[in-house]
Amino acid sequence: MRSHLLNDTTAERYRSSVTEGIERVAAKLATTDRPFTGVTVDALAPRIDAIDLDRPLHDTAAVLDELEDVYLRDAIYFHHPRYLAHLNCPVVIPAVLGEAVLSAVNSSLDTWDQSAGGTLIERKLIDWTTARIGLGPAADGVFTSGGTQSNLQALLLAREEAKTDTLAKLRIFASEVSHFSVKKSAKLLGLSPDSVVSVPVDQDKRMQTLALAHELERCKKAGLVPMAVVATAGTTDFGSIDPLPEIAELCEQYNTWMHVDAAYGCGLLASLKYRDRIDGIERADSVTVDYHKSFFQPVSSSAVLVRDAATLRHATYHAEYLNPRRMVQERIPNQVDKSLQTTRRFDALKLWMTLRTMGADGIGQLFDEVCDLAAEGWQLLAADPRFDVVVQPTLSTLVFRYIPAAVTDPAEIDRANLYARKALFASGDAVVAGTKVDGRHYLKFTLLNPETTAADMAAVLDLIAGHAEQYLGETVVRAS
Repeated sequence: MRSHLLNDTTAERYRSSVTEGIERVAAKLATTDRPFTGVTVDALAPRIDAIDLDRPLHDTAAVLDELEDVYLRDAIYFHHPRYLAHLNCPVVIPAVLGEAVLSAVNSSLDTWDQSAGGTLIERKLIDWTTARIGLGPAADGVFTSGGTQSNLQALLLAREEAKTDTLAKLRIFASEVSHFSVKKSAKLLGLSPDSVVSVPVDQDKRMQTLALAHELERCKKAGLVPMAVVATAGTTDFGSIDPLPEIAELCEQYNTWMHVDAAYGCGLLASLKYRDRIDGIERADSVTVDYHKSFFQPVSSSAVLVRDAATLRHATYHAEYLNPRRMVQERIPNQVDKSLQTTRRFDALKLWMTLRTMGADGIGQLFDEVCDLAAEGWQLLAADPRFDVVVQPTLSTLVFRYIPAAVTDPAEIDRANLYARKALFASGDAVVAGTKVDGRHYLKFTLLNPETTAADMAAVLDLIAGHAEQYLGETVVRAS
């Protein structure tokens, strides 16, 4: 069994095995003509259930053959231009190369004596990102597993900075369309069930600052503590960006921590055309970024950034076997001092490889392309009487709903849209997402693939309409 360990004696076996796997994936990418096969749980589950994990195949080629049957054939392929559903991006090749390198070397980014150069590369990328944001010379941060962890850590720091002995008094303010991780974080941080105050949004799905000011004042008069305001720069459902400068003013007035959840909108940090859409982010106390959303990185590649590096002490714990306090005096850089995680992948390498190969402008150009594509999609939807579109896009998301001319019952229209999405997924021809707006069912294009075209969007809209019309026709037949 030692022949399977990666070391100096098995380097050639490593080379041939990984090459074989890469060739299989490359062949799959080259021949995939739709984003999904349409396989069902009932069809796929028995194939996986039938595999006896206690009876290994002892052959890489055989394992890859099996993997083709249980995974590669039916995987959802985000690189396909008609995958239009969630915040999953096609990935750039330099980042995939970085993934291969970091997996093989297997550095753990918790301490210097496990990562050495990896520690410094991650720190360099954190400095690069905080400079792009404009957080100032005292800024710092750390890579995380994703936006949910970044939001949790940011709100942990905000809780500790609030300096109150009564957690029940703490309040977090976030828009009604903010990410669910805000409420989850509040629960994990031991806050009361009513600690997250939902602030109304305007017609463009942006936080209403007058409503925020009212809630902050009400909080203050009630003897409560405004712990943090979470401004979203790219909501999951709409891609909307809250008015960051106005929110920053209110946070300063009420001495409240300002966190910007830019998990989605962080691509604008590299944009050549639309950077001004996140003006005001530089005034935040903390920022969440997900490079694996709008920097075209493989999952996971994310970070939490802070204006004042000293606030990261709230996540610090010293263990004698790992990062004893004496290392601070010895100026040994241990990233675990800043992180909620201990063992942690060298995910920063992927972004490093990308920047050193493509440059920030290359990333920004790709993100600008999907923002431009969303503007084209808006024009398509606005001109199509079959659809109702909710808001003009700020980033690359379109939320819309099929509206049949002959049907007026909102519940029946809901069912037609739900059916259309399910039928489209089952066909494998395209994948779109869904959400609710004012209690009604809507569909969603999340555009993160520069290879997607206006023609692709138009074709998918025709497919949606066709499935919805089929459903409505069948209901008429059944009713008669």
